[in-house]
Amino acid sequence: MFIVKPIHLEHASGFRKALDAIARERIHLGQTEARSLEWAHDFVATNVKNNHAQFVALNGNEVIGWCDILPHTLPGFGHAGGLGMGVVKSWRGRGVGKALLTKTVEKALKNGITRIELEVYASNAAAIELYRRNGFVDEGIKRRARFLDEKYEDILIMALLIGMH
Repeated sequence: MFIVKPIHLEHASGFRKALDAIARERIHLGQTEARSLEWAHDFVATNVKNNHAQFVALNGNEVIGWCDILPHTLPGFGHAGGLGMGVVKSWRGRGVGKALLTKTVEKALKNGITRIELEVYASNAAAIELYRRNGFVDEGIKRRARFLDEKYEDILIMALLIGMH
């Protein structure tokens, strides 16, 4: 059983631990290990302070996933936000990603975001399917965008546009 709730400072360590576990798989995230605990604390503190859309999935007190949609800061781009998320391996395929995505998108919309964009590795079929089922559309492909462990990987660019018909 898991619950999804807005992130708070007490989740910073667990967020970093989950991020690190997923990063060390070397297949889902751009980074191959998490940054420092200090970075995680500052990242979470900034998001909480600015009321950004960032949620965690918890199994008891353990962070088993997160999702955030952070608004772009340049003039003319504040209506858009970039999505980042991850679910620890043992909890994938159990509805955690869907629950996180739903809550985080709802909050981003309340915050005035009308364009949510993301990049996902082309090999991550489960994530791509989750995004497509939730209204995200393909916008392009970065061919051979990453070369890691002697392998090239394409990146799919996707977005969800709110209020478009």
